[in-house]
Amino acid sequence: MKTISYFLAGVSIGIIVFQSAFVAPIVFKQLKDGASGPFLRALFPRFFAALAVLGIGLAIDAWLSTFMIGWVAGLAAFAAGAMAYLIIPATNKARDQGHAGKFKRLHTVSVLLMLIIAGANLVVVFN
Repeated sequence: MKTISYFLAGVSIGIIVFQSAFVAPIVFKQLKDGASGPFLRALFPRFFAALAVLGIGLAIDAWLSTFMIGWVAGLAAFAAGAMAYLIIPATNKARDQGHAGKFKRLHTVSVLLMLIIAGANLVVVFN
């Protein structure tokens, strides 16, 4: 059953790479006059929820396969995805209220959480 763990980790990495390398640059380049905001506010909750679900799926499959590194990585990916999802309202509120410093800190946290998700999944793929 380790194959499912590898698959879930690969899907997570693929989602992150696709979003970071293709979606975000196109959105910021093509959507003008504040049009990117509503799109990103619709995208990111789904993005982090999907990564959290994939993380818990990875953890469950790895547990059933006695693939302990995968289990720990899956739990880490789930926790990071859930935390990133949960800080979205505070991030949006900081942006809306013009609290640039708070927005920057929360955005940085969400980026670091995404890197944790990517790193956890890379551990699985290369283990």
